[in-house]
Amino acid sequence: MNKLLVVSVLLAVLALSAEGFRMPRQAEDEEQGTLTMFSNTIKSYYSDAVNTISDYVETIKGLKVEEKVRNLYSETTTILSTYNSIVQDQLYHLFTGQQ
Repeated sequence: MNKLLVVSVLLAVLALSAEGFRMPRQAEDEEQGTLTMFSNTIKSYYSDAVNTISDYVETIKGLKVEEKVRNLYSETTTILSTYNSIVQDQLYHLFTGQQ
C-alpha cells in the first residue's frame, strides 16, 4: 500500500511539473514592410561589422603589438640619442676648431 501511495504521489508531482514545461504557441510570422526589412538588414550588417572588428581587435591584442611598439620606441630613442650626441660632438669640433 505504501508503494502505491509513493508511486501515485510521484506521478502527480511529475504530471504537475510537466505542465509547467509547455511551450507557448508561436504566432504566425507577420508580413514585414519594406522599411522594417531595410532596417533589419542594416542592423544585421552593422552587428556583423562590429563583431568582425571586435574579433580583429582581440587578435591584435593577442599578438601583443602594444608591447612590441613600446620596445621599438625605446630602442629607437636610445639609438637616436646616441647618434645625436655624436653629431653634436662633431659639429662642436667643426665650428670651434683646434686651439
